[in-house]
Amino acid sequence: MVVAYLRVSTSRQHIENQQEEIKRYALSQGVVIDRWEKEVVSGKIDRDNRKLGKVIRRLKEGDMLIITELSRLSRTLHEIMMIMKHCIDHQIIVHSTKEGYTFDDSINSKVISFAFGLTAEIERNLISQRTREAMAVGKAQGKHMGRKKGSDSKMQRLEAHRQEIADAIAGGTNINQICHLYGVSYNTYYRFIKAGKEDKN
Repeated sequence: MVVAYLRVSTSRQHIENQQEEIKRYALSQGVVIDRWEKEVVSGKIDRDNRKLGKVIRRLKEGDMLIITELSRLSRTLHEIMMIMKHCIDHQIIVHSTKEGYTFDDSINSKVISFAFGLTAEIERNLISQRTREAMAVGKAQGKHMGRKKGSDSKMQRLEAHRQEIADAIAGGTNINQICHLYGVSYNTYYRFIKAGKEDKN
């Protein structure tokens, strides 16, 4: 059985983007998706309290789980590693489409899954830390950190963290990760970038 798992943290995010990416990946690999499992829930919640827990328990030896990236499984390294260990121990093959990785019971897969999960968590923690520090500085300087009346909440969210986003991009964080972190779409992100360029002109 081949199961595709899709997750977003809020209903404001677009799960269709993940679905289209997995469709393209399955087509390129000659794989047929038997079931689509979707849920809107924070990745910080334990897998047993999410649909994901039931999905994993139903999978058997030789089954395949396809995700767009490991962070769809969880937002913490420990949880990702527990899920990957379960899949590897039960000979469930996991495909992560964005990275092009296939995780099975080989030692290489175990090392890669650990390294990728660790890197993703460190990156999220660094971005989150910079954001908190910037907000603290802004409040200390008397800047208004909330939403202005009549403003676009998503654009306002990005604008409040413009420097932190620029630093993250400069440090190698990709646009997809920025969109996920701030809960915005690609279109909103590009409107934000365009607005910044116009302000400089």
